[in-house]
Amino acid sequence: MDGLFKVFDIAASGMTAERFRLNVISQNLANSDTTRTEDGGPYRRKVVMFQEALNKNLGGKSDFAGVKIISIQDDLSPFRQVYDPTHPDSNEEGYVEYPNVNVLREMVDMISAQRAYEMNSAVVSSAKSMYNAALGIGR
Repeated sequence: MDGLFKVFDIAASGMTAERFRLNVISQNLANSDTTRTEDGGPYRRKVVMFQEALNKNLGGKSDFAGVKIISIQDDLSPFRQVYDPTHPDSNEEGYVEYPNVNVLREMVDMISAQRAYEMNSAVVSSAKSMYNAALGIGR
């Protein structure tokens, strides 16, 4: 039975991580045209970094325990340059720096995160069905 509950923990960690990733993607999309932030420059795309989560068992071995979020990093790719001398944030040459957010890429990442969330949800449903079937055997 312990292995079954471990499945719930692993799937739940994946769902939590993907929900957090969706929130960051939403933030990127919301700021895709933000040319001025509190720091003074255009918004910089954020990327969520995951890592496997490990638990030490009694024998000293590491067991897989799901996924964890280790950081949110700035995407260091260059900003988009658009010629618009009438824009209040344009430089001396008339170019405006726009965020390095590619809306198409963010939408693909969003679909990927949604699918991963759905797969983890399906794992939880399957594990629940197996748990209920195991309980039914004893009746």
